[in-house]
Amino acid sequence: MEFETLSVWADEELQSLIKVLPTDIQEAAQKVAISFEEKPGDGVYDDQLDGDELGLFEGPAVGEEGDTDELPRIRLFVVNLWEWVGEEEQDFRDEVGTTFLHELGHYLGWDEEEVAERGLE
Repeated sequence: MEFETLSVWADEELQSLIKVLPTDIQEAAQKVAISFEEKPGDGVYDDQLDGDELGLFEGPAVGEEGDTDELPRIRLFVVNLWEWVGEEEQDFRDEVGTTFLHELGHYLGWDEEEVAERGLE
């Protein structure tokens, strides 16, 4: 599957998902940059990743003071997501949503346990 197609599907899924989130979560989602990438490799610390990640949150979480140059960002690795779900479009779209919500949880300051408690793992 081509990266461009996967990116379009992922963007469509996120636009639909964000519309149905509670207002406070919608507002939080609008404050985070979202990028679609094939796989990890272009980030500053990507050499520390395994390479099979589905998504990654970078930057300061809500309420944390961070470097003023560092904006919160969610990176979604669409080729990894595609391969993870066995190359099925609807499963891909569903996993894009789940992965985005997981990473958004980190932006909101939730640790792995809190993210899991909310069913976003």
